[in-house]
Amino acid sequence: MRHGNHKYKLGVKPQHRKALVQGLAMELIIHGKIRTTETKAKAIKPFVEKLVTIAKNDTIANRRLAFTKLNNKEAVAALFTNVAPKFKQRPGGYTRILKLAEGRLGDGAKEAYIAFVE
Repeated sequence: MRHGNHKYKLGVKPQHRKALVQGLAMELIIHGKIRTTETKAKAIKPFVEKLVTIAKNDTIANRRLAFTKLNNKEAVAALFTNVAPKFKQRPGGYTRILKLAEGRLGDGAKEAYIAFVE
């Protein structure tokens, strides 16, 4: 049975999906807020939340674990120095998705902002 195994497929192959989620998470960590499609925002939310939970405890092992997931030194540094200290006392729910009213020009895809909770 597939209970609890739902993943957003995003219409691409697994390698592309992994790279896409990794890149969007990197941009979210560096910039704090990004605009993307609603489905992509929902796909990266659990990935980013797990990274923030890892980064709340700043150890070398956790930095290496975050680097294996992000594969970018600048994003890992920003995660551990800028993002994670804000959420030390928060037990979860580090990101929010704000849906936009209009569809994207061209294909009409639903868009949303994903940002860290302040």
